[in-house]
Amino acid sequence: MLTRDIVARDIMLKGVLTITSERKVAYARLIMLRHNVGALPVVDEANVLLGIITQRDIDLAGADVSDLLVSDLMTRSLVKAKESTTLRWIVEKMIKTGLQRIPVVDEKSKLLGLVTQTTVIKAALMYNLLR
Repeated sequence: MLTRDIVARDIMLKGVLTITSERKVAYARLIMLRHNVGALPVVDEANVLLGIITQRDIDLAGADVSDLLVSDLMTRSLVKAKESTTLRWIVEKMIKTGLQRIPVVDEKSKLLGLVTQTTVIKAALMYNLLR
């Protein structure tokens, strides 16, 4: 398989843990620690992607985040992919922006999955792209 034939649908994580914007940041931190993830996509009740909150966002907010809501710290302007977005585009975006994860959404911005640096590396191995 050629790199141009591999798309987000082929490599994205499905069933991603999410959080809503009105939850406390402390709860987001707890979920990330318990599940060993570095970020949570922020969605509304219809699973529409609103933003993303990362462990780094929380760490940069300081020691006392107990009164903060996820909406206070989440990143709202996101680089997003569609299921048909090519692996090459995803990798180029990750390199140019330093992003470690790119959400995959449908035409209504509903979250479908997440492409991470780890899934990109696994794809490179699985499709024998590393020579």
